[in-house]
Amino acid sequence: MAIFKGAGVAIATPFKENGEVNYEEFGRLIEFQIENGTDAIIVCGTTGEAATMTEEEHMDVVKYCIDKVNKRIPVIAGTGSNCTETAVKLSKIAEEYGADGVLQVTPYYNKATQNGLLAHFGAVADAINIPIILYNVPSRTGCNILPETAVKLCKEHKNIVGIKDATGNIAQTSRMMQLAEGCIDLYSGNDDEIVPIMSVGGLGVISVLSNVAPRETHEICQKCLDGDYAAARELQFKALPLVKALFSEVNPIPVKSALKMIGIEAGPLRLPLTEMEEANKAKLREEMVKFGLEVR
Repeated sequence: MAIFKGAGVAIATPFKENGEVNYEEFGRLIEFQIENGTDAIIVCGTTGEAATMTEEEHMDVVKYCIDKVNKRIPVIAGTGSNCTETAVKLSKIAEEYGADGVLQVTPYYNKATQNGLLAHFGAVADAINIPIILYNVPSRTGCNILPETAVKLCKEHKNIVGIKDATGNIAQTSRMMQLAEGCIDLYSGNDDEIVPIMSVGGLGVISVLSNVAPRETHEICQKCLDGDYAAARELQFKALPLVKALFSEVNPIPVKSALKMIGIEAGPLRLPLTEMEEANKAKLREEMVKFGLEVR
């Protein structure tokens, strides 16, 4: 049984002007997601700026999200680290808090060999009982989970159940799913590849777009799940210009600007991320309007 099918939002973390977490606005964003059909919330991932949080802050945000959602939809906590000991520690806390699963990014900066990935993810899997979704994003981490490694992890650890694939390499993804023979729950990690990924067996997306367009992102996935790929393709095509604008600067810079435009006070970014350039912001606003979003 998959943790979720459809559109999971890689949720942003609103901050106050003084840099503290803005829990009031975070709560509003969570409710907005649930009201508009989001199928799961992935908290404290890349989009949530977990990389600039202290461990205490990180887990406070995870706990708040779990408590606020209150089992209405699944909550998956980003608890990955390039330090295996830290990944284990955070994952155990997330399980204690009631997370439905954890998202585990590949070790970044120090990287790892394929044997290192087997040992790293295996250690996390052995430490907890809740499901694990691996996160393969070589463009950020410099580390790639090869198809054979992903399949081995899912076959040898019953709680490693899936992968968020942000490789942008559909040939690699197809090879992985061919080898998996059904043992991997696949999610697109790129909003411009939802339909291609689901066409080779994906169950949905872990989405940045869903922060501002949850209903529409859910609908793309639902059409695929219903087997209506022609309709899903049209919805995917419609979303492409907005997705491009949402990634015109490094994520989550644009999506936090976009949230402000729809009335969620997402607040500032933490350094080293800086505010969006005005020309890119104007283009983002234009694409949001064209897409049909109400902006202010």
